[in-house]
Formats: sequence, C-alpha cells, structure tokens
Amino acid sequence: MVYTISGIRFPVFPSLHNLSFRGDRRTASLPVFLRNNSFSRKTLAVKSSHDSDSLSSAIAESDKVLIPQDQDNSASLTDQLETPDITSEDAQNLEDLTMEDEDKYNISEAASGYRQIEDGQGSVVSSLVDVSIPAKKMSVSVGRKAKIVSDEVKPKIIPPPGAGQKIYEIDPSLLAHREHLDFRYGQYKRLRYEIDKHEGGLDTFSRGYEKFGFQRSATGITYREWAPGAKSAALIGDFNNWNPNADVMTKNEFGVWEIFLPNNVDGSPPIPHGSRVKIRMDTPSGIKDSIPAWIKFSVQAPGEIPYSGIYYDPPEEEKYVFKHPLPKRPKSLRIYESHIGMSSPEPKINTYVNFRDDVLPRIKRLGYNAVQIMAIQEHSYYASFGYHVTNFFAPSSRFGTPEELKSLIDRAHELGLLVLMDIVHSHASNNTLDGLNMFDGTDGHYFHPGSRGYHWMWDSRLFNYGSWEVLRYLLSNSRWWLDEYKFDGFRFDGVTSMMYTHHGLEVAFTGNYNEYFGFATDVDAVIYLMLTNDVIHGLFPEAVTIGEDVSGMPTFCLPTQDGGVGFDYRLHMAIADKWIEILKKNDEDWKMGDIVHTLTNRRWLEKCVAYAESHDQALVGDKTIAFWLMDKDMYDFMALDRPSTPIIDRGIALHKMIRLITMGLGGEGYLNFMGNEFGHPEWIDFPRGDQHLPTGVIVPGNNNSFDKCRRRFDLGDADYLRYRGMQEFDQAMQHLEEKFGFMTAEHQYISRKNEGDKIIVFERGNLIFVFNFHWNNSYSDYRVGCSTPGKYKVYLCVILWQDYNGHIRSSL
Repeated sequence: MVYTISGIRFPVFPSLHNLSFRGDRRTASLPVFLRNNSFSRKTLAVKSSHDSDSLSSAIAESDKVLIPQDQDNSASLTDQLETPDITSEDAQNLEDLTMEDEDKYNISEAASGYRQIEDGQGSVVSSLVDVSIPAKKMSVSVGRKAKIVSDEVKPKIIPPPGAGQKIYEIDPSLLAHREHLDFRYGQYKRLRYEIDKHEGGLDTFSRGYEKFGFQRSATGITYREWAPGAKSAALIGDFNNWNPNADVMTKNEFGVWEIFLPNNVDGSPPIPHGSRVKIRMDTPSGIKDSIPAWIKFSVQAPGEIPYSGIYYDPPEEEKYVFKHPLPKRPKSLRIYESHIGMSSPEPKINTYVNFRDDVLPRIKRLGYNAVQIMAIQEHSYYASFGYHVTNFFAPSSRFGTPEELKSLIDRAHELGLLVLMDIVHSHASNNTLDGLNMFDGTDGHYFHPGSRGYHWMWDSRLFNYGSWEVLRYLLSNSRWWLDEYKFDGFRFDGVTSMMYTHHGLEVAFTGNYNEYFGFATDVDAVIYLMLTNDVIHGLFPEAVTIGEDVSGMPTFCLPTQDGGVGFDYRLHMAIADKWIEILKKNDEDWKMGDIVHTLTNRRWLEKCVAYAESHDQALVGDKTIAFWLMDKDMYDFMALDRPSTPIIDRGIALHKMIRLITMGLGGEGYLNFMGNEFGHPEWIDFPRGDQHLPTGVIVPGNNNSFDKCRRRFDLGDADYLRYRGMQEFDQAMQHLEEKFGFMTAEHQYISRKNEGDKIIVFERGNLIFVFNFHWNNSYSDYRVGCSTPGKYKVYLCVILWQDYNGHIRSSL
C-alpha cells in the first residue's frame, strides 16, 4: 500500500497486531508494601512499630528495595497506572526589560537591516499568545477531529536576562573564572538587547518560519530564502514544469531572495499541495538546484537519489486537529528512547501510525512517562540514525506524513506521555543537493568556512552560531517543533561538540575548570544554547530540555537568569561507559567504590538523566549489556523449557541489578533504549550496501538487510522465554519509581560500599536499596544501617542465579 502526493509515492505499512502482557512470576518476585503514616525526608525506610526487633534477612547475590510494613495499601506493580488529570500552568508575570544605552552595545547596521525585511510587508511585532487549557473546561467535538476550547487566554513571555551572578553563590570555585563567565553573560545580554531592538524580541525572532520559506496568504504565495552568495535565483517545480525562467526571484540588499505568486484565476493556490519544488541558483560554485532551507516536507521520488522538497499545505479537512492537552512535566523523567523506523518486530521501516497504535500503549504499560523519538528531522541517509539532518523543518517522510506524526503525538498525550524529540543542532549533513551544505554556493553560508566548519569524525558541517541568520534559523527550528507538532521538549544531540572548538575529540575531561573556561570554548555556541533555552522555557513553560554533554560543563543545568546555560537535565553519559569498562573485568575485580563514585559524580543542583545503556551501546560494533553478559548463550538457553546455564543466570541477575542501581543512584531521571528493557539480543545494523572509498577500499555492507534493524518485542512478550522476566522486572522498576518518586527525593545517603563483601547499601527517599555483587558469597543476618529501627519488608527483589559450583542462591 502506498501514500501518494502529486505523483510522489512512499510506503505506508499496515498496522501490526496489538501486543499484550501477562504476568510471569517465574523470573521475578515483586511484593508490594506501602505506608500510611508520614515520615521524615531524612529517613529512607521507616519502622512499622516502635519495638526493637532487628531485621534478620538473607542477602544473596541480589538487590533489594525495602520499605516499612505499614505502607501496604497499593495495588500490584504491574497494574495499569491511571493518567492523572492535566491542568495548564499559569503564565508568569514578568517585568519589562530595562535596556542599557544603545551606544554601549555597538549595534551593527547589518543586524538592523533585517528589520526592514520583517516590516516590509506590514507585519506587526507582538507577544506570543498561548491558549491555556484547564482540564475541566475542555470540550471535544465528536468525530475524528476535535477542538480544544478554553475560556482563558494568557500570554507567555520570555523572561529578560537576570544579573547572571547566582552561579558564584552556588559554586564559589567559579569565581576563579569570573572574567570568562562574565564575558559570556555580557555577550548573551548584548545579543538579547540587539534582538529586542531590531527584531522585536526573541518571540518574533524565533518565528522565522512565518516569514521565510513558503507563506500562504489570501492572494497568493510568497517565498523567501536567505542566500547572499547566489547571483540569481528562480523557484522551480511541478507547478511551472521546472522552467527556470518562469518564476525569477529578486534579491534585496541583505541577501534575501523573494517572489510572490498570485492565486490562479479561479482562486486556487498557484502551487498545488504536494507539488515538488526547488530553488535554482547561479552560485559561485555553479548552477545548482536545492531544496528550500525552510521546507516543511520532503520525499525521495522513485528512482531518484536526492530528495525533493514538497510544498505542503493540505486542505483544512485533511489537517490533523489536536484533541488532547499537553501533559504537565513530571517531577521525575522515565524516558523510553525510541526510533520509529526500527520499532517493528518485522524487518521493515515502521510508520508513525504503527508506532502510535502498537508501541505507545506498550510504553505506557511498562511504566515510562516520556518517549524520546530519534530521527524525526529529515535525513537522506537512513543509516545515519537521523543525525545527518538534511531538512531541519521537515519530519522524515520514511515513516509517513506530518499529519500522522501529529496524531502520534496527540495519542501519546492522551496516554499521559511526554514526547521528547532528539533534535540535532550540533551539525548538519554535508549533502549539497538536498541539504544546507554550500546552499548558496559558498562554504561559509550557514556554517563556518574552512576546517572549522567541518567535523572530521562525523563527516558533517558545523554551524556558525555567531551568524544572525543562523541564530534565527535554529531558534525558529526549536520553536517550530514545539509550536506546530506539540512536542514536549528536546534532547539536544552532540552538545559537547558545540561548546568546544575541539568538539571533545581526543580530549579527556578531568574536571579541571580550566578545561571549560578558556580559548577552547565556543562562546557563540554556548550563547546560542542559552538563547534556545530562553525561547523554549519562556514560551513553553512545561517543556523539557536535555543536553548530551560528556564534558561536565559547570552551570550547564542552571537557569540562564542565574548565569547558567539553561538546560533542565544533562545526560549522565559516564555511567554507560563505566558499566562497559566493568563488564570487561572479572567479577572479583569489580570495585564497589568505583561504581558508587561514577553513579553519584554529578554537580550539585544540576539534574542528570542516568542510563545504563542507550542506542549508542546497541549499534553494530558495540554490545548491549545483555550481550556483554550472556553473549552466544542467548541464542540457545533463553527458553524456559530447557535448562539454563550459569552464564545465563548470572547475566539475567546482573542485567536487573545494573539497571536498578543506575536508576536508584544515578540521577534525577532515567533513560532506556527500546528493547533493552528485556535484554534485546544482538545489535542494531541499518541496511547498507558496500561502500567504495576514494582510496579504492571497499567497506562491505549487509546487502541492505533490515534483519538487524528492528525490535523483537515478541521476545519480551513470550511467556516461554526468559526475556519475559527481564521485561517484567524493568516494568516493576518504573512503577516503583512512579509510586515513591525516589529519583527526585532530597534524601540520598550511601551507608555501605564494602569491597570485601561486595555490598552496596544506600537510602534514597523513602526506600533502602541493598545490592550484593559478590560472585560467590551469600549472607545471613547481615547488618544494614538505616535511619530508623523497626521491621521492614521487601518491595522489589531480583531472583538469584546459580553459581559456578551449582549452588542456588536465595533471598527474602
């Protein structure tokens, strides 16, 4: 079956059967206990009575979570959780920004020039008005489409810059680098002032998609493109039979090309919806046809290699109308990292529709409260995992239409799930025909010219964050996905590469502050990150931003008004690397102190998303934790109707323990890549053919096979396989955190990290966690320190594995 847009055909696959879960208690023991009475934040496990009976327990090679007896008033962990009522947050009341004298900022004429473009058509500068939707005042019409109605309209305003000095109160060590940090904040304030003065503020500046690209009006279509290096330009496409002389564009003094196409005589638009379009330019590099930089949709036509831009403006009756309000940001994030294309058990490219119908309910049942979706921005090379973006404003057409993506997000919101987008602003594809590279024929258009604009390891182009129009483009791109598609936030990819001119390559960050605040820091890039966080958090207060930074940049997750970069979370990337390092060692060489230090090594007041493994560890050339632990035994000994092996039993137990201790101690959020919750076997390998390098070397492909580019969810659902128990344990972890919120609890205390016993004990929130990593020893009557004496019960426990001597370990 195919979907057709004016002659462009791309596949839409039929929906898969719904997947189901059944409880299997053969591989996990999940008792549930809750408490009614209140407790101090500084006590993790609270006594059930005031007698002095001591806890006598057997601790085997396992992990346990203990809570007091008198809290048992909950349902089973595997019960479906209800979605809470969703209410909108009131907009903040903010004071107007008081500007300093204009002369102090040395405003350039080039910057103010684009103001004429903005005002040339009589556009009005105004604040964004967002509709707040009280949950109990929402009305939904009957049928496929519905409108969300509210009786209140409240403006959301981007806060003005603050003093930027609170970072020194939080971390006095930063005072030694005050010159750099004050310069950074001064540049940020200066840029905010220039944008306010010449563009009407960040609100207007970040709506470039309403001015550039294709703009439909009552009388016709206006198309604008910034391409200062081009000598001539013409709009071509199906609508004018690709005639470069039919619709020639004009260029103003600021390098912006423009053309207005009046409606047809019958009133129909001059460019039909679904038409292929490109811009033909005479450039310093020759004549070239490019996809418009602000294109909203692009497809690969049959028999063609480069993508074609699509004029996307469906009639009103075909546009998807959102039915459900956006969920409020949860206190703790439990993120299910996913990829639309590989989300099917079948060897094919999956669709937005199938993901909506089959995968979203699974994520909800597993207990996650957010789904992070990779590879949304269009990318011509599928095997790039979506990181070589060609069209920044276009959702990938491999998976379906923009309207189908909107329906997916709306369904997630109906389930109470946040939808985070893996956004790529750290680099771009070096494609010249369907990407931004050499767009106007010059090397330094959107990117730095020369070697500074090229990432030698990623083979991609690097943005010039000091360019006015690049800032407009990227800030508008962040806002576009939140505004048009209702995403709930972003995971910003490759932020370390952005913040340093060395891009973090061949550099070992030791934590010395000189590594963060010096000439190697790309201040323009850091300021861009501050600005985009301002836009996101100011206009979408419930939105979440997560930065992929491996360097540990101080102030990264502090508010911009206080002098920080403004992210909500940092990805705690060192944890996954540490687990791989440990798994390469013998059991007796595991260091408890090393594990605890890595999990807790994060900055005060700067939240982290912890993960034991993500998509990076699942790619071909690497191994998942399950594969490190069990390797080839996974092929023959995961069936419950045949004997297991010590390797399988050890691997399953450690797989559970590693994930639980990572969630319990590693951060304020948690992330899992789809399928890893049940120990998905093997690796990810995108379909690819042989690659012929310029040197003559041939890199073998995989015959364009999809066999390793899918997720075998059927393995986790099969009640006759051991994968099922691993999946149920992960589900129990998520519901445990949902019930107690231990990841964001203020109280965290590590009471034991014993290298001889290989025991780790810690308190977090209202729970006590006990881990035994010893390869041989079980313990009875083991003393466990806790804040309050009394009787305790096990809430969650790993079923144990058989040791190499054939002894079965046991626990409570």
